[in-house]
Parts: sequence; structure tokens; C-alpha cells
Amino acid sequence: MPELPEVEVTRRSVAGALLGAWVRDVQMGMPLRWPLGCDPQTLAGTVCGEMTRRGKYLWLPLSRPGADEGMATRLPGLPRGLAVVDGATAAEPAGGLLIHLGMSGALAFGECPAERGPYDHFRLMTDRGCLWLTDPRRFGAVVWSSALDADPARKLLSALGPEPFDPALDEAGFHAGLQARRTPVKAALLSGELVVGAGNIYACEALHLARIDPRTASNKISRPRAARLLAAVRQVLARAIEAGGSTLKDFSANGAAGHYQEQAQVYGRAGQACNTCQAPVRRILQGQRSTFFCEVCQKR
Repeated sequence: MPELPEVEVTRRSVAGALLGAWVRDVQMGMPLRWPLGCDPQTLAGTVCGEMTRRGKYLWLPLSRPGADEGMATRLPGLPRGLAVVDGATAAEPAGGLLIHLGMSGALAFGECPAERGPYDHFRLMTDRGCLWLTDPRRFGAVVWSSALDADPARKLLSALGPEPFDPALDEAGFHAGLQARRTPVKAALLSGELVVGAGNIYACEALHLARIDPRTASNKISRPRAARLLAAVRQVLARAIEAGGSTLKDFSANGAAGHYQEQAQVYGRAGQACNTCQAPVRRILQGQRSTFFCEVCQKR
């Protein structure tokens, strides 16, 4: 399942090419997790803004020029999408596409394949190329919203915790969030309420780096250990983004596989020697998810 690093790597792989591109057509395949929410043809003629990320969601703002270019005068330095009509500046309406990769989705941008594949369920045709979503399981989604703070985007994003690299997320707040929970600390990380992005792979790796047993009750973690864990989450996610994410099965960002799994310290290494102490790495189930850890290095 693509997690925050994979989504961020995906964003970086397509954002530059999309910025300023004009949408010519939108083609839909089989239904995805949620409906698009608008007539695909109404998106033709819009202009792509800068793609951003919130948690595991990508936001592609689309704007419509204020007037037909054939009837408007564009002034030097005027932002693209703003036109002067009869001496007045017409502003673009806000809106965009909220994209989620689901469990098996991948985005690519480039020359559009002549034939749509069986798992190609969304195509954004632009004057620079095609952005398409491939998703065998169809748990992904592309949803139109008039703004990030308007439904349906607002509803989908409202439960997300703070971004891991947000300066507003400090040690005190993170520790207070842990203290309010009695669940195992790994479950607290996976919930995404304390911090987004620590999916199964990265939660295991961060807990190992912070030397904390994943079964430890969240409210039993001291302030210094909480600070160490927050730093570990940030470090692991940064390393994963730099490595292009993790490709365990079929994830790719614009066709490129990730390589973080090659440097994982515990994830997927059950029975192998811990790189720190040489004790065997253990695998247990927590909430029906595999947890990998070293009983010697990681303490309750």
C-alpha cells in the first residue's frame, strides 16, 4: 500500500510537468472508490496548478481562465488564467482534484498509451502529455472538490493528524497525544491521528530507531522517549522519500521503483540478525498487521 513517502515521491515525479498544463480531455475507466463528482467534460479547458500533498492525498488545483483568450487581452506579467476583459480582471474560480492511490494505485505522466489498459481508470489529457492512474484493485480515487476546505475534500482530510515535517508538531504535543492513549504505541502511530505518514513499514522502522518496543502502551512512554520517537519518524520518512519510497510488490512513481526496502533494519527481516545487536528479528501480529522488531534493542 503506498504510504506517505511513496505519495510524496509520486507528487515530485509529476508535479513539475503538470504545472501550467492545459487540460484537453478527461477519460474515466471502471468506477473507483468514490465517484468523480462532476461531469468529466467540464474539466476540459482548465489549467493545472501546483500539485501538493496532504497525508496520502494529492491535491491538483485546476483553474479556468477568466475569459476566452480570443476575447481577452493578456497583460505582461499577469498570472496565467487571469485575463482582462473590458478593463476588468476576471479571477479564476477555485477547485481541483483530490487523488488517492488506494492500496495498489500508481500515477504516471508522459505520452499517453494508444490503448487504455484494463487497470487504467483515469486519464487527464493535457497539452503536455497525459496523467493516468493505474489501479488493479480500484481502491484509489479521483474526486473533484471546489476547494480543499469545502466538501468532499474537507470531509476526507478532516481526520488527518499533523504532517511529520510541520514545525507546529512539537515534542510536547506529540507526547501529550501519546499520554491520552492506552493502545500499543505502534497502533497509535498507524492511526494517523498523532502524525500522518507512519504506515506499517515506517512505524516498524521508526520504533526500532527509537529503541521502543512496539507493544509498549502509548501512555507509558516518557517525554524523552516520545521526543526520540518523533525524531525517528521524521528521519525514517525523510530517508524513505530520498530512496524513492518502498517497492514491495508493484509500486512505482512515474515508472520508477523505490529502494527504501533495501535499507530496512527490521521490516521484512524476521529471523535475520538485527544489524545492531545480532539478535534475531521477531515478527508478531498487531491488529492483523505484521510487526517486526528486535526484543533486545527495543525496550518497553
